[in-house]
Amino acid sequence: MKKRHIYIMAATVLVGVTGSSCKKFVDYNPRQDFVITDLDYLKSETDYRTMAVSAYTPVQWLNQVIPIGDIASDNSVTGGEAASDVIALQQVDDFTTTTNNSAIEDLWRVAYEGINRCNYLHQNKEKNRAGETVEFAGKDALYGEIYFLRAYYYFTLVRMWGDVPLFVDKRLDVTDSRTLQRSPKAEVYAQIEVDLNAAINVLPPTQAQKGRITKYAAQALLGKVLLYEGKFDQAATVLESIINAKAFTLVDDFASMYLAAGENGPESLFEIQYTNGSPYYNWAGYNRGQGNYAVQQNGVRGLNGSADMPYAPGWSTNLPTQDLADAYQAGDQRKDATILDIEAYKNNNPGLSITYQEAPYKNTGFYNAKYLPRKGETSGQVELNYLNNFRILRYAEVLLMAAEAINRSSAPNASKSQQYLNDVRKRAFGDENHNITATGTALTQAIWNERRLELAMEGDRFFDLVRTGQAATVLEGFQAGKHELFPIPQLEVRISGLTQNPGY
Repeated sequence: MKKRHIYIMAATVLVGVTGSSCKKFVDYNPRQDFVITDLDYLKSETDYRTMAVSAYTPVQWLNQVIPIGDIASDNSVTGGEAASDVIALQQVDDFTTTTNNSAIEDLWRVAYEGINRCNYLHQNKEKNRAGETVEFAGKDALYGEIYFLRAYYYFTLVRMWGDVPLFVDKRLDVTDSRTLQRSPKAEVYAQIEVDLNAAINVLPPTQAQKGRITKYAAQALLGKVLLYEGKFDQAATVLESIINAKAFTLVDDFASMYLAAGENGPESLFEIQYTNGSPYYNWAGYNRGQGNYAVQQNGVRGLNGSADMPYAPGWSTNLPTQDLADAYQAGDQRKDATILDIEAYKNNNPGLSITYQEAPYKNTGFYNAKYLPRKGETSGQVELNYLNNFRILRYAEVLLMAAEAINRSSAPNASKSQQYLNDVRKRAFGDENHNITATGTALTQAIWNERRLELAMEGDRFFDLVRTGQAATVLEGFQAGKHELFPIPQLEVRISGLTQNPGY
């Protein structure tokens, strides 16, 4: 895909929505893409619904946010073939990220591509570009999805870069070059709240097509945003509304959530949908297809074995650390569901005749079990087409966020916080013998520790350490006042005239 900066008009990509129950709603054939002028488009309900799917698409392309969220933390290391392999991630791992880091630049570009698509729909909500009003049943709810997506893109930006350019009225075009400045992150968060509250007011609690955004997803993201802002009373109210609705349950078998059969299950509030139905072959746009490229990154290098071995080989990156492995207590089912000890797996399954190559660089012996490549779950250019969804918001996290918000609120309720925390721990251990009874700051720390164990390898750890003020003491090489944020891409500094983050 041609590189674009935030001031360049986003291309209009039209994708077909399918009602088939055997396909994800994001399934389409990229070879059938076409572009028409905006004066000819958005003239029917179908046009609006098709364009809404295109607003979802860049969420898939934010692929590397998830591994970065763990690699930048104490949960994992980059691994790979050598120090020169996946250099963008090596820099993140070593806190040597430069202003021309390719992964960081791409995430910036993708987030603003998503915002441009959402803004295009926003500016055509009341009237299309031809001045016509197009009304249809469910239009407001459809726009609830758009406002959630715009909030999600801005949340990605503000977590990674702090103050960022904020625009909501239209998509940007060439004439906007050098006109934007970075807005204070408080203003960005305020807009995120506006969008999420607008979404909550119109979205349904369930969707006919799994994976589409619901009212509960918007509430969960709002609760998370409010935690980041330190608005604990408000966060507690929003998050408890989800719990009290009793619409979600914890899955008994933790590992089952990360299987293909466990996608969009009873614990899921929001997942990034991936598919292998339309094989992608373009290495030049390695993460622009509809497959989950990060899955291939996580696999065991040179893995081979009997036909009944479930795993496929990969590139040995994003390797869990010994520190993470040691953080789990005996009997916690989440450990084996999160971390694959490949040598132990080989020894425990002698009938599979397993062979593999140790990760050549920063080897830990461990692999990301939640997102390992599995046989039969890809197509076409196999590395680019794994169907595994990223689990972004789960009910377990809602419980942990509610526990934290309540305990840090103006009127803490230790008993309720313990209840929500221990609901998560009971699932992990299968008993009540590991319940937490701490109160006050000790309870807050216990909740933070539980977030690490529950959400490991799901991309939250680094951002949690930063928002809770623990990063400088936990992470070796982390410089307070610098590494809380990533560098603004140098091209944006040079061409768009944006100021750089401190220390870069």
